[in-house]
Amino acid sequence: MGLEPQKTGTPGVVVTTLAQAVNWARTNSMWPMLFGLACCAIEMMSAQASSYDLSLFGMELMRASPRQSDLMIVAGRVSRKMAPVVRQLYDQMPDPKWVISMGACASSGGMFRSYAVVQGIDQFIPVDVFVAGCPPRPEALLHALMALQKKIEKGRTIGNLVRGERIIIPEESVPAGSNVPA
Repeated sequence: MGLEPQKTGTPGVVVTTLAQAVNWARTNSMWPMLFGLACCAIEMMSAQASSYDLSLFGMELMRASPRQSDLMIVAGRVSRKMAPVVRQLYDQMPDPKWVISMGACASSGGMFRSYAVVQGIDQFIPVDVFVAGCPPRPEALLHALMALQKKIEKGRTIGNLVRGERIIIPEESVPAGSNVPA
């Protein structure tokens, strides 16, 4: 009756490798672990709110268990007593796993130059992305997530990403008041 679909030729074909397909799926379904230690955690929580909406990245909610997450966002200063706990939680996460160090205190100890504060969480766990600022804005965290997604897409093998390649998000790279995802 004229409502039959018109066939225009060959159907579309998608060609890719298994590694590229798996890395694409990993970039769009990261599950972060809720791990806020100080004032940077407030900015991390506001990045989850409706103004910035981490759901755009496939992160519907923060996980409370390390066994259900593959991304640890260390937000805030880490004391010497807390560092072994951070390491234990990192070890409990399934592979592959990624770490974002959020804020000056997590990245370098910040203004706390004392024996009680760890001078950079990278002394205990490998960090993939460093976010500068005290505290960094939610836009900087979104920028770090996009940089981590690009790093995951470049992964050379399925079960193992290139470690040692660090990404540093400077405070000036994201203009204040601008939403990163468009």
